[in-house]
Amino acid sequence: MSKNISCQDDHDPSALTLEQAHERIAASIEPLTCAEWLFIRQALGRVLARDVRSSIDVPAHRNSAMDGYALRGEELPAAGETRLRLAGTVLAGHPFADKIAPGHCVRIMTGAPLPEELDTVVMQEHVRVEGDAIVIGSGHKPGQNVRQAGEDIRRGGVVLQRGRRLTPADIGLLASLGITEVRVSRRLRVAFFSTGDELRSLGEPLEPGQIYDSNRYTLHAMLSRLGVDIIDMGIVPDRRDAIAETLELAARDADVVVTTGGVSVGEADYIKDILARLGQVDFWKIAIKPGRPLAYGKVKQALFFGLPGNPVSAMVTFYQFLQPALHQLMGENSRKPRTLRLPTLSRLRKRPGRVEFQRGILVTDEKRGWAVQSTGNQGSHILSSMSQADCFIILPLESRGAEPGEEVTVQLFDGLV
Repeated sequence: MSKNISCQDDHDPSALTLEQAHERIAASIEPLTCAEWLFIRQALGRVLARDVRSSIDVPAHRNSAMDGYALRGEELPAAGETRLRLAGTVLAGHPFADKIAPGHCVRIMTGAPLPEELDTVVMQEHVRVEGDAIVIGSGHKPGQNVRQAGEDIRRGGVVLQRGRRLTPADIGLLASLGITEVRVSRRLRVAFFSTGDELRSLGEPLEPGQIYDSNRYTLHAMLSRLGVDIIDMGIVPDRRDAIAETLELAARDADVVVTTGGVSVGEADYIKDILARLGQVDFWKIAIKPGRPLAYGKVKQALFFGLPGNPVSAMVTFYQFLQPALHQLMGENSRKPRTLRLPTLSRLRKRPGRVEFQRGILVTDEKRGWAVQSTGNQGSHILSSMSQADCFIILPLESRGAEPGEEVTVQLFDGLV
């Protein structure tokens, strides 16, 4: 007699590995080709649709890296001291107009352009001033303390590559090059809804057996940080006609449709017929915990993700599968979440057969340095543990857990955005 595999079982020979699920999703996605021009102040967090090249050298001219005195490098003393007469002062933004005769130097400020004849700057702390002259000792090198034109960025060079999500530093860099607009991928439109007769929206009274729908609010928050246009379609009752109508409406307006609930072993058969009629959707069992059930495919022309209904399972599958897919769809360069190897302070229990994403908290002290500890109860319904946590502790497929002091892999939440 064959045995039905449930979500409580740790080993399922038919389940996809974490890597197989990633590969299947990545192979099926073509990035959006639509793009738009935006002023740089509006472009923070958007993904570049083309390379950005510089039209100028940075720095635009040779300039001083220090407050000091500019001179000819050939006039530096190899031993003893040398005396040079001051020909004037050069300030940032004010090139020196006169020629500099041999045996002369100029007082120069940081960022000021070097006169053509001069190639070296000596820090003011290393100079002795005597009236209208300076005295310099040995130990200096020709060319020191000078920034060369184009040393940072060459004219015509690529400064930001296509697929980069723009950061505040990038916006400043663009401004420093005189660039006012950039070409970015258009914003994704993501529609989502929850299914379940037991769910109620905030503000509604709870009857016996009912719960508030947290998943829509969690999804909205996670999607907001990705800079997508969000379409919240609310709670849909467990009726075939209502689910079908909402899926069709969502797929008409969105690039991606996301649902929570209705994809576990007991529930999948109910909506499988609807999705088969509206698109091409596979129901997967993935060898991870929490978050084993996942539906993926297309509804009409929109990508479809059916996430589990348990709150933590929904968050784990969002971060591990949906979010990388959205990055890829936006044309963002491939990147992996940041991970660390740290000792655990907690005993971590696990049975082989699934990769586990346990919730953890980073801790530090002067003796141990950085370490990680468990949030405690790892049930997929314990949403408070996600609120307390700042990382996932990732335990490999065949791991049997870890004892205090053992190193484990830690995936930082702040690296998931």
